Order: sequence, then C-alpha cells, then structure tokens
Amino acid sequence: MSYLLSKHKRKSTGCIQKITKESAGWSYVEFEVYRLEPKQILRFDSKSQELCVVLISGNVNFFCEDESWNDVGERVSPFDKIPPISLFVGQEQEGSIEALTKVEVAICRAPATTKRKARLISSEELKYTTRGTGTNKRSICNILFGDDDADSLLIVEVLTPGGSWSSYPPHKHDTNNGEFESALEEVYYHRLNPEQGFVFQRVYTDSRDIDETMCVHNRDAVIVPKGYHPVGVPHGYESYYLNVMAGPERRWVFNNDPDHEWILKE
Repeated sequence: MSYLLSKHKRKSTGCIQKITKESAGWSYVEFEVYRLEPKQILRFDSKSQELCVVLISGNVNFFCEDESWNDVGERVSPFDKIPPISLFVGQEQEGSIEALTKVEVAICRAPATTKRKARLISSEELKYTTRGTGTNKRSICNILFGDDDADSLLIVEVLTPGGSWSSYPPHKHDTNNGEFESALEEVYYHRLNPEQGFVFQRVYTDSRDIDETMCVHNRDAVIVPKGYHPVGVPHGYESYYLNVMAGPERRWVFNNDPDHEWILKE
C-alpha cells in the first residue's frame, strides 16, 4: 500500500481519519474526520493553529468560547449538492460540536499567527461552480479560499460524476515561484456514492521521485506533499472529495503538467 494513502478506520463512531504533520512528514496541514451519533459531543482546541470544522453531513450545535450556533446543517449526504456549513476558529480558542443526528465532520488545521474570532461559514455564502467540459467536468465549492479571512487554510470540496476526471489535466503547486506557482501541501478526503465504489488517484513529480497510483475507497484520504495529483472516477459512481491545503504563503497558484496541457486547447 502506498505511503501516501491513509485508510479510514472501519468504525461507526469516533475518529476515522487522523493525519498529523508527523505522520505525513510535512510542516503545515493536519486533518481529522469524526463520525458521531446523536447526543455525542466532540471537543476541540485550536491552540497555536487556526482550524475549520467542515460539516460533511448531519446536524449539530457548534460552541466556541462564549458563542453558539444551534441546529446547523442542511445535508444528509455530501452528494446532496447543497454547500456545506463550516465553523472557522482562530488560534487559542476552545469549543465543541454536539451531534443532533448522525454526523460526519472534518477538522482541518494549519498554522496561524493572527487571532481571529470564530465565525460560521453558512451554506448561503457558498455556491457550486462548474469547471471543465465533457469527461473533465466537475462541480467546485470554495469553502475557505481566495480573500477569505484566514492565515493559512485553503479548503475546497469537489463533486465529480462517474466516468470523469478531476484535478485534471494534472496540476501541481509545490514550488514557491512568485506569481507563477505556490507551494501547498494538500489532503484529499474521498467519499463515494454508492459507498462500495472506488476512484484512482495518481501522485507523481516531473523527476518521478514520487510516482504512486492508488485505488482509493470511501472515506480514505490521500496526502499530496508535492507533484501532480489527478483523480479518475469509474462509471456508475459519483466522487466527492474535500481538499485541505496550506503552505508558507496562503495563495493557490498551480502549473499543469506540460505533457497534458494540450487537453485544454481541444
């Protein structure tokens, strides 16, 4: 099994994914996924980091310091095509998540230098946009991106129909090169519909010091320390993935694999 593939823990409650800086061998992104039953409470502490709690499915009460956001959550599944609800939490804050239904929630972490007040990112603030054409078409929802108020985190979710490709043509963002490219570590957290499906993800560099192709199942995660990282979705299955990125600068500038950039000119 590839060292870039994090298999999910097969249990109905608790932590099913945990990627730390130490386990990934990098410097910025940390990532966890929890499954909760009704009335379960999950506590968090941002410490010196900023974090973003992404509600993948279910309804919850969010609490952070002296604020609360009650009965939030609008989708039963990430395939409902409803933008998610998320909670951004600045450094040195404690809070909790109380499950009101069955819940799947991701906690995304990265370094922070600025104290920011916790805020809810509502589904009304977000929208899906279509990228690509033909069998390269997918739907993108920017959760925490661009000029959104944060120090490090960049978070996106993507829906890709069966028989299509995503993160394609292959692109990379692993070099700090001014306006031409940024260096970002990245986690892909995958969900499949129906759940018994799979996708293929390749991670490779120009020099091929990394060249790994993985069969990825429901709730598995892939770490991308560098290189290109396309995803292929078999016929009959729909792909969802949550992307979490961070690096020395909070900007997303990528370069396509020059061998495959011609595809964009079709």
